[in-house]
Amino acid sequence: MVEMGYKPNTVTFTTLIHGLFLHNKASEAVALVDRMAVKGCQPSLVTYAVVVNGLCKRGDTDLAFNLLRKMENGKIEADVVIYSTVIDGLCKYKHVNDALNLFNEMENKGIRPTVVTYNSLISCLCNYGRWRDASCLLSDMIERKINPNSITFNTLIDAFVKEGKFVEADKLYEEMIRRSLDPDIFTYNSLINGFCMRHRLDEAKQMFSLMVSKDCFPDVVTYSTLIKGFCKSKKVEDGMELFREMSQRGLVGDTVTYNTLIQGLFQAGDCDMAQETFSQMDSFGVSPDLWTYNILLDGLCNNGRLEKALVVFECLQKSEMELDIFTYNIMIEGMCKDGKVEDGWGLFCSLTLKGVKPDVITYNTMISGLCRKGLNQKAYALLKKMKQDGPPPDSGTYNSLIRACLRDGDKAASAELIKEMRSCGFAGDASAIGLVANMLHDGRLDKSFLDMLS
Repeated sequence: MVEMGYKPNTVTFTTLIHGLFLHNKASEAVALVDRMAVKGCQPSLVTYAVVVNGLCKRGDTDLAFNLLRKMENGKIEADVVIYSTVIDGLCKYKHVNDALNLFNEMENKGIRPTVVTYNSLISCLCNYGRWRDASCLLSDMIERKINPNSITFNTLIDAFVKEGKFVEADKLYEEMIRRSLDPDIFTYNSLINGFCMRHRLDEAKQMFSLMVSKDCFPDVVTYSTLIKGFCKSKKVEDGMELFREMSQRGLVGDTVTYNTLIQGLFQAGDCDMAQETFSQMDSFGVSPDLWTYNILLDGLCNNGRLEKALVVFECLQKSEMELDIFTYNIMIEGMCKDGKVEDGWGLFCSLTLKGVKPDVITYNTMISGLCRKGLNQKAYALLKKMKQDGPPPDSGTYNSLIRACLRDGDKAASAELIKEMRSCGFAGDASAIGLVANMLHDGRLDKSFLDMLS
């Protein structure tokens, strides 16, 4: 272009800069802004807007912020679009206080924020659990006659539901309707989740019917939320009915849907249907994740099907899936509860070689299993190891050992453990207190033990 005698103008440079950002050449795009002045061409507000947007999308919020300062030095006043873009970038990359400071700076300069500016800040504050500050911003924008939109209300409704502030969420929904804003799939999903969390399943179903009547068709999230609600309320058959209805609508459940349903079926004691549902995943192109396998192993172990769990566990160990401590805890507990404490011990001892660090649940499970087998010395050795190397013992650790000592009639060791437990700020659990009460009743203990535990 230059060789042909044409002189590039601001529009040309801005277009080139935009293209460079599209091709992930941010440093070249920023350098081209500096070259504009050399070529006798001043960057315009649009040029800066393109650069700021490109930098924020990449997460280069520091560069975007510096560019904002450079504009001020160059006597170019940033507008609401540029400020809102930087604020949104800061919010997306979790610099909430910087975003709020920039918002205040913008207002001090007399630049009126838009609904987009407020939405970025409200969303960020909600993500940080600062729903009170987010509510204040909503009040502020209404007071300034900046109309909130569906995104504003959806963000706040979802945040209130997740915080358990259901009355506030319901009020926002009513305000949304009053403002003639149509609820969308996000609104309904949040409200249905709120009803399910409160076990108000009839109202959740009514909300479901209302959204369908408003031509807002449920998605996988809607069905998964309802299925979870029914499964948690031990109404697995209703959950299965929804799952079938979902398939009839042409929707394929995701991993979360299957995980919820499989867990619900196991908790209801329907192992066969749980395993059948798990088997269906592959045929529908849904890949089980580690949590799916953890649910499967836990369900099999808790329903007396350790042998089947061991087959699945062996396949998992041979797979490329990286097992976590939850998986090993499930298997160690399953082995111990089935009386295979030696196998559980073997798996426990192999964790270090596998590069997996046992947590307090792993130790407590193993200690409990050893105590049930009468292997108290081994259990004591684990307590000593916890105190030396961590994780530190908790209430469950001490209570398991106290019960074991009491069952063996070792009052001195029990008393010593109780004192140590109390010095750590823990108290006896219901099981330990129940055992002491029974032993008091038949004269094997005196009341001082109950006083020490309580």
